[in-house]
Amino acid sequence: MTRQTYPWPIFFVLLSLFLPGCHRSPSKTVETGRGEDSPNIIYILADDLGYGDLGVYGQTKIENPNIDALAAGGMRFTQHYSGAPVCAPARSVLLTGRHLGHSPVRGNDAWRSRGDVWDYRAVIQDSTLEGQLPLPANTHLFPQSLQRAGYRTGMVGKWGLGAPHTESIPTRMGFDYFYGYNCQRQAHSLTPIHLYENEHRVYLHNRDTIVPGTGIPMHADPRDPKSYAAYNQEDYAPTLSFARLMEFVRQDSDQPFFLYWATPIPHLPLQAPQRWVDYYVDKFGDEEPYYFREGEKGAYFPVRYPRATYAAMVSYLDENVGKLVAYLKESGQYDNTLIIFTSDNGPTYVAGTDSPWFDSGGPFPEEYGRGKGFLYEGGIRVPMIASWPGHIPAGTVTDHVSGFQDVLPTVCEIIDRPVADSTDGISFLPTLLDRGEQPEHEYLYWEFPEYNGQAAVRLGNWKMIWKEIKQGNEAVEVYDLTTDPAEQLDLAADHPELVTRFYEIIRREHEPPANERFSIPGLEAVYRGR
Repeated sequence: MTRQTYPWPIFFVLLSLFLPGCHRSPSKTVETGRGEDSPNIIYILADDLGYGDLGVYGQTKIENPNIDALAAGGMRFTQHYSGAPVCAPARSVLLTGRHLGHSPVRGNDAWRSRGDVWDYRAVIQDSTLEGQLPLPANTHLFPQSLQRAGYRTGMVGKWGLGAPHTESIPTRMGFDYFYGYNCQRQAHSLTPIHLYENEHRVYLHNRDTIVPGTGIPMHADPRDPKSYAAYNQEDYAPTLSFARLMEFVRQDSDQPFFLYWATPIPHLPLQAPQRWVDYYVDKFGDEEPYYFREGEKGAYFPVRYPRATYAAMVSYLDENVGKLVAYLKESGQYDNTLIIFTSDNGPTYVAGTDSPWFDSGGPFPEEYGRGKGFLYEGGIRVPMIASWPGHIPAGTVTDHVSGFQDVLPTVCEIIDRPVADSTDGISFLPTLLDRGEQPEHEYLYWEFPEYNGQAAVRLGNWKMIWKEIKQGNEAVEVYDLTTDPAEQLDLAADHPELVTRFYEIIRREHEPPANERFSIPGLEAVYRGR
């Protein structure tokens, strides 16, 4: 994939006129020092962590004292929304500041025209099969604005918005440093054969190619932990990524830094450090394994102690959050660092995770059809915690309604850059600082082509959902989130005016996607007034 080129002076004029995001104001100077005007910014994005998976959101089985401590020292959001109910589009909304009606990525697109991109072994041999469909040329992501404002920018974890050998990779899209998974399909193993450092593969010590979906041997005892040894190889990707993360943070520099920590935890497969698994086996006691055998169809990897392993993954992430915070305090950087912790969507429903047992959705149902992949609250309302000592009041809770698209304008305001009109977000900095008037969204909008096509709007405390659009369903559901946050009582028959308003918002917010895979015919008909 190539990027169109222009003579350099013309290029920068076009860049300033047309790219969305934050732009430098002619009347401002770029602050590159370590003062209060240029805080470090750390954005931690968990993967498939449910609204109820953290202690401060009601979790009682999984321990996460360090993340809870961030909330105790900062602010907890109760009405924060992901940009999408699955990985890639959520990340697109986050980094572009454009909701799913405008985002260039609106679903997961494996870019199948290249060949058998789901053949795990083939991808290891051929990097041109790796990654997702690239972002369109000249897509602007807010880390590029941070670079121009004098920030060092780094990313570790899961990218999912492009492919090797294209312009749509982290180091071409605003990050000075990258370590982790380019391809979200490769992240279906946490002990992979390789990761990426910047633009190059780094091969690990995991020389056995255990393909996701590989079952235990035909005659293996499913209750014997030794039957699962093959799924726990030497190099655990989250550990390697965290080590590179700390190297990035420890760099001696006069520049402030931005760190995007897109951890694959606790997304499947269930794989965790043994010491944490043992801790939760002791705590929970024995349990039934999740397994399938060779030749049988199964999801991800078998695991002897699925509940213990899921909890272990969350606690291991929490442990590393604690190590990062401890270093920031020791180095004197903590008071000048904004940390945001959140999740890319709601909890999953397969391969032994047992979200109902953990009550991962909190007040929102988390079973299939209600959690990950769906536009009900369980799929898109996510935990968000923000900490910035001396700036964000400690121990505060806000019910401000916000979404991933709001991160871009918030960052722009922090670094004193105006926001382009093309963003769909509203800065929540006044809420963080408890200062000034906080502008509110008139509504939040989602559309999602997967799981038979869906669209949703949050309008005040009303929620409208249209599902199974591709199956010809014409019924729009209406819920009052004030009295019915679990979305159990459909009030559409009592409020036809809200259904009418819903269609009006679709016509206003939907742009036909450039990628036909993201098209929802029924939605297009509403957009065109039919």
